[in-house]
Amino acid sequence: MARKTLVTNWVHPEVLDLLRTRGPVEANNTREPWPRHELLSRAREADAMIAFMTDHVDDAFLAQCPELRVIACALKGADNFDLAACRRSGVAVSIVPDLLTAPTAELTVGLMISLGRNLLQGDRTIREGSFAGWRPILYGTGLDGASVGIIGIGAVGQAIAHRLRAFRCRLSYFDVRPLSPAKEDGSGLMRRDLPQLLSESDYVVLALPLGENSVHIINAETIAQMKPGALLINPARGSLVDESAAADALEAGHLGGYAADVFELEDWAQTNRPARIEPRLLGHPRTILTPHLGSAVDLVRRDIALAAARDILRFLDGAPLQGGVVDPRQIQTDSAVR
Repeated sequence: MARKTLVTNWVHPEVLDLLRTRGPVEANNTREPWPRHELLSRAREADAMIAFMTDHVDDAFLAQCPELRVIACALKGADNFDLAACRRSGVAVSIVPDLLTAPTAELTVGLMISLGRNLLQGDRTIREGSFAGWRPILYGTGLDGASVGIIGIGAVGQAIAHRLRAFRCRLSYFDVRPLSPAKEDGSGLMRRDLPQLLSESDYVVLALPLGENSVHIINAETIAQMKPGALLINPARGSLVDESAAADALEAGHLGGYAADVFELEDWAQTNRPARIEPRLLGHPRTILTPHLGSAVDLVRRDIALAAARDILRFLDGAPLQGGVVDPRQIQTDSAVR
């Protein structure tokens, strides 16, 4: 029986009903995260917590929450959570690694089409009242037969590639952990080193987790290696891209467009993260920016939160965590986070 389970962001009612079968639940019923001081005041007496993208757990947080035993993250990755700190404090951590893959890949294709085919600019043309019929304007880049380079070929990268094959794209990838030869042959993906992928691709798609070696993997130097006019798509983590460098390249005309569902300001574990999105990206006509909609499918979000809730129940029952990345009761590694 849990003393108290804390749910830090809004979830579907059936998630709360499931948690209440094992004890009292305190939940944020608004669509905005609690301020840090309020979250801490509510977490101090909780021994279980469902956490989200807006949360950041580190030594300082854990020091003020001595009763906390398990954090179930309604997330695919745990880069905003200091797993070493959790291990030191004896706090178990789980993630939901699979349910976000398909909706993220789906949104990625939508961003590619929207940016390449000038959908936002076309929409504005209509709404501004200047449309009087077809004109030879807003010619863009189609997906059919395009060269697409995917950086990161884990579950999301493979799901994106699978969907793009229907568009007859020429697909290449870069990853420090390459696919097996059999998977490469079966998927039609060509392995490239990063400079070669950047120089060849009409679209560059990011599908990497955020880690020490991937922060700002897209920067002024790597953007300069991209094919002039190429389109950059980021549905993964904001800090994979140096947003200032991307804005510079857009203004210079080297980068043909930037579509992002994620932003540097979201990555709480990055101590030097900016407080806002690069303003030049907001004002540039060749950007499409969405508010972290990768998993924003109603039934998917319900199922993600239910999966996190079920892991809390498993923990209370003494069973292994389904998405465990840290569990003091067992020998664990962080290798599941990808």
